[in-house]
Amino acid sequence: MKKMTTRLMLIVAACLLLTGCGQGWGWYVVDPTTKSGFINLKFLMSGFWYTILLSIVSLLIAIPIGLLVALPGFSNNVWLKGFNRVYVELVRALPVLVAILWIHYGLPTLFPSIDLPVFWSGVIALSLCETAFLAEIFRA
Repeated sequence: MKKMTTRLMLIVAACLLLTGCGQGWGWYVVDPTTKSGFINLKFLMSGFWYTILLSIVSLLIAIPIGLLVALPGFSNNVWLKGFNRVYVELVRALPVLVAILWIHYGLPTLFPSIDLPVFWSGVIALSLCETAFLAEIFRA
């Protein structure tokens, strides 16, 4: 595992060094040839698997919910179709960062009994945002 992480860090470093950007971009912060740059790269790579896990879990939750939200869009009932349109348009207009902040900081303020860990706050926020996009994909 350590060998794979080191190899991945070298690939990322090579990509960064081959981008053609000068020192004005601040690439020295993640320059693997310096001690501080290598430490910064290791820190960034430590969150890589966490990010992948967060994405996969939120997508697995969002797919079935997105399908349930998309189904009323096929109905002849005006209220069901209206629910679909309002939900999709409102949630798609909400920036993901705002959703993350509201769920992580806003929910505990409104409901003090709720104390979500950071991971699950991210999963809920991403699932909510992905649901609207997936509902539109399924409806199309």
